[in-house]
Amino acid sequence: MGYYSYIINKIEKENPIHAKKLKNSYSELDEAYKDKFEAFFQRYERMLFQSKLNLDYAVSSYLRFCGDMLSEQMNFLRTGKYSNTSFEEVNKNVYDNPEVMNYHMHGLLVSQFLWTHHYQTFRFFTNRFKKYAGLSNNILEVGGGHGLYTSEVLTQLQHDYTFDMVDISASSIALSKSMVDSNRINYHLQDIYAFNPRNKFDFIIMGEVLEHVEDPVALMKKLNEMGASDAKGFITTPCNAPSIDHIYLFRNSEEVKEVMAASGWRMVEDFEVYSEPKKAHKNSVSVPMIYAAFIQKK
Repeated sequence: MGYYSYIINKIEKENPIHAKKLKNSYSELDEAYKDKFEAFFQRYERMLFQSKLNLDYAVSSYLRFCGDMLSEQMNFLRTGKYSNTSFEEVNKNVYDNPEVMNYHMHGLLVSQFLWTHHYQTFRFFTNRFKKYAGLSNNILEVGGGHGLYTSEVLTQLQHDYTFDMVDISASSIALSKSMVDSNRINYHLQDIYAFNPRNKFDFIIMGEVLEHVEDPVALMKKLNEMGASDAKGFITTPCNAPSIDHIYLFRNSEEVKEVMAASGWRMVEDFEVYSEPKKAHKNSVSVPMIYAAFIQKK
């Protein structure tokens, strides 16, 4: 039995409706995606085994993650707002709570390949990263989380370079270290605002972090300060996507672009993908969407 069949069967026992939705989206993807799915979960299972965990734990974490998201989504549809409004409350309830953070991060990691819009965002990065990163000597990742983007950088770049990852969560760094077996990464358990690197960065990666802060412009200005004069980067952020650790609500991609423009960055190439088919969101502004972009300092 392949990894996909095993995972879907486990999910189906607990949530048949959700499993059916996952099957429908999976059936529309090509063989390349399915091969990547199996390869990813093979590597993930090895990591789980080393941590004395297994795929059943991963699926259980994913279902808890989905339950949290459903609860947050119902509140969002009712109020038009995210539940959390400050970093302080999210830090206390999620980031600084290992039990919650562990299942949340594993659930998020599983979703990277189970949710096709997450995979399509990742594919946008993998297909274009080398084009924009080029021969970057100093690379920074903010909020490395599950290590998926980190791993791809290590796979694609063969020249000599430094790689720093900054994250405020010990659980996130531990997960990333488990997924990425490399001594090339310099991990920093630190708030990005307190991080003072020796060198400017040529390329900066920040996947799904902007929605976790109270002031996205201030964060992007901080990255701008740390970037070299011709620095490039890659950012992603969801719109209309409530979660237990989301603070800042972007309602559309234009609002994200406004943040970039106000903080000294310009868009080079962007991409957006909804969590549901077009027919499900054409008359609604509340369906979750991921916005991704390669950017450059002005």
